[in-house]
Amino acid sequence: MIDNAEDLQALVERARKIDAVALDTEFVWERTYYPRLGLIQLALSNEECFLIDPCVLDDLSPLGELLADPAVVKIFHDAPQDIIILRNATGADPKNVFDTRLAAGFAGLSSTLSLAALVEILLDIKLEKTETRTNWLKRPLHTRQKEYAMDDVRYLRAVRILLLARTIQDAEKWLEEELQKLNDPESYIGVSDMSRYRKIKGAGKLNRHALAALQELASWREKEARKRNRPRGHIIRDTVLLCIARQQMQDKSAIQDCDDISTRCANAYGDVLIQLVQKGLSRPEEDCPPLLQNIKLNQKEKTALTKLHDFIILKSDVHGIDPTLVGNKSELRELVKQASSTSSQIKQRSGWRRHFLAELTEKE
Repeated sequence: MIDNAEDLQALVERARKIDAVALDTEFVWERTYYPRLGLIQLALSNEECFLIDPCVLDDLSPLGELLADPAVVKIFHDAPQDIIILRNATGADPKNVFDTRLAAGFAGLSSTLSLAALVEILLDIKLEKTETRTNWLKRPLHTRQKEYAMDDVRYLRAVRILLLARTIQDAEKWLEEELQKLNDPESYIGVSDMSRYRKIKGAGKLNRHALAALQELASWREKEARKRNRPRGHIIRDTVLLCIARQQMQDKSAIQDCDDISTRCANAYGDVLIQLVQKGLSRPEEDCPPLLQNIKLNQKEKTALTKLHDFIILKSDVHGIDPTLVGNKSELRELVKQASSTSSQIKQRSGWRRHFLAELTEKE
């Protein structure tokens, strides 16, 4: 266990002299907005695996130097969450990240495989998953916990090599384009505060001004949860925000009658909630969010969607990639609906996906 500054610095110096290292994190995420980092795993090889203890190390900036070093590949499985956590812990933006979950999708496998499934497929090794409910903040860690944690990085270097060997030339270029996006924090930091309202179940039934109110409410809650480092639902529940926005409440007593809101919460936030609703309702119609309704296709568009789907399945099979990487069902419906659009908001209109679909679109 690396639990002092000198050993951490020595490990980082060793790691920066090799071509690639494997990394993972263990954390607890129950009563806080930010995950509480309990352990960092780092492997130089399948035999040299180390555990870094962030519970006792006040300064993780040396690890940040490794993360930001573009000369060293940092291998993760399902990278975004881990690199967000490590970015927050070290203050460094990770560079040259390789994501084995993503890479599997460009190597003839599913892009949603767990690490255990991927290791079993490629290496015929079955990983034990006995410590999934471990409290990684509690010390000391017993031997079984340590072995479990190290297994999460032990095989990542080998997995990366095998995945690259299975990836054909065109797919390898597409994979590299996707991996390059992980150099930009904007690609993985998640939903913006002003877009958070879209994640609230039931928002699709609201009119535009109610959506504007919900947008203001959800954005405020996000900032409040972040400031207090508490889960969103501990500040105020989704159902309450939806109720307030749907009924466009501008009276504190009405808010107190909302289901799922406590008297303490209503008293603490009532005035603020009313101001936010009024701010949303005062927007001009054109400045309100668009309606969040399911995309409905006419018969011509349905035919085009079927043709698009069949094309993607066939070409993905030829190139050995997971067809869902080109686009999920919702994205493809949007693409068909906006057939004449060149909006950069539609990811199939740019990068490798545009080239992938060019053969079909050029024929039309």
